[in-house]
Formats: sequence, C-alpha cells, structure tokens
Amino acid sequence: MRFIAAGAIGLVLSAAIPAHMLDARSAPPRSRYSVTIPLDATQKGTPLPRITGPAGKPLVMIDPGHGGHDPGAISSHDGRREKDVTLAIAQAMRDALLGTGRVRVALTRDDDHFIALADRYELGRTLKADLFISIHADSAGNPDASGATVYTLSETASDREAARLAERENRADILNGVNLGSTHNKAVNSILIDLSQRETMEASTAFAKLLHRETSATLPFRAIFHRFASLIVLKAPDMPSILFETGYLSNRRDAQFLNSPTGRSTIAAGTARAVETYFARRSLTAP
Repeated sequence: MRFIAAGAIGLVLSAAIPAHMLDARSAPPRSRYSVTIPLDATQKGTPLPRITGPAGKPLVMIDPGHGGHDPGAISSHDGRREKDVTLAIAQAMRDALLGTGRVRVALTRDDDHFIALADRYELGRTLKADLFISIHADSAGNPDASGATVYTLSETASDREAARLAERENRADILNGVNLGSTHNKAVNSILIDLSQRETMEASTAFAKLLHRETSATLPFRAIFHRFASLIVLKAPDMPSILFETGYLSNRRDAQFLNSPTGRSTIAAGTARAVETYFARRSLTAP
C-alpha cells in the first residue's frame, strides 16, 4: 500500500494492481480501492489572544480546556460537552477578574477551536503572563464522584487518579493517530526542573491553596483538594500554573451546577478573590 495523494482535508491510500497482470499497452495502473481519512485543516500558527484590563497590572491567562475536534468529557445527564462548559466558566472568570480592576486577562481561546497543549502555555509565556489557570470539568465511571480539585505540576503523580488524569489530558494533542504537539513535547521534555521552576511550582501551590480557601465555602471540593500530576499544560518553567477541575460532568448535581449561571458566577467570584489575594501577597514580598 502506498500514498498517492494528500490534502488538507484528507489522505488517500491506494494499492496498485501488480505489474504482471497488466498489458504492456494498457493505460497506467488504477487503484483497486481508496480509503479517505478526513483531517482538520492545518492551522498556520496560533494567534495571540487579546489582552483586556488596565495597563501595567498583572496578567492572568485563563485556559478553557479542550475545544474544536476535542470535546473533552460529555455529560451523560444533559449531553453538555466539557469544551463548552469550560469556555463558559472561563468567560465568567474573565468578567469577574476585570471587575476588580486589578489585573489584565487573556483567554487562550474565546471560541470553539483546538489548541495544542504545549501551545496553550506557550501563549501565556509569550504574553509574559503572571498566572496561568487551566479550566476543566472531570468525568468518572462512578456517578457519585463529585467535587472540585486543583492540580499543580509534579513529575511524579501524587496518586493513581492524578496519573490517569495526566494520561487522559495529555492525549488531547493526538488526532487520528497523529501527535499534533509532538515537536513541542520534545522541547518540553528536555526542560530541566531547575531552581527557577521549583520556585514557580511553589508559587503554583500557594495559589492552589488560596483558590481552595476562597471558593470552598460555596464550591464543594474533594476531600484531597490539591493533587500533583505531570500535566503538559502546566509545564511552563517560569509561570505559576494550575489546572482547576471544577467538578464532575458525570455527576448529576455537579453537572447542573457547572452548567448554571449561579455555578459559573460562584466559581468566578471565588477565583477573583484568590487572584486578588495572590497578587497582593506577591507585591508585599517583591524586592
């Protein structure tokens, strides 16, 4: 089997008729059959997102998980897709943060399109973001699983559940067997966790604790609210980053909460309080 054509919307595979079965005077061999595999059109670079908010203020990059061909988890209760839920929550967060007047905000995506995992944090690094918040909504085989969790980076997962999450989310770059983020992943894997990144990881952990403190009164969390995982989207060595699993779409109560205006505003308000406190503390310790 060999390739005979390739295009932005598909690949065509063909098996030629053996030469000994053809008359020397016949036309060029034609394929017996063809298989077409539809592919997304290749994106020519990821455009930089728009920054909103007062100039000179710290920049918060909010990353709505999944998007485009990658729907993420799908609720068995109402059919909502994680990519839509995370975008709605991220937009509510942006509005709440801008309402404080103390930060600038950018979203990795403000509509339904796909972004490779490494490109997500690279957008933050390019814009010199001071804090990166990736928004997700979990799913589990157990419909009773419920509550929010905050993940920060560690090369060693804190438990099997964190390892499974990292494996699932890190696969989001793979489409039709093609690793769309492979070139970035090689660069990421070569990054040594040096003193600078250790400081970043400590700052990420500090924000994770603040986020729990400021939201746990109104947003249910899991008993172990802070977990560690080797998540690609958190691997910027110089930008404090967290992944916020806001709840379980596989749980009826969580799904209803996350899909409601009340739920989104509750999460956004708590996040805004945590962000304000985080930067206030940082300004006090700045040289």
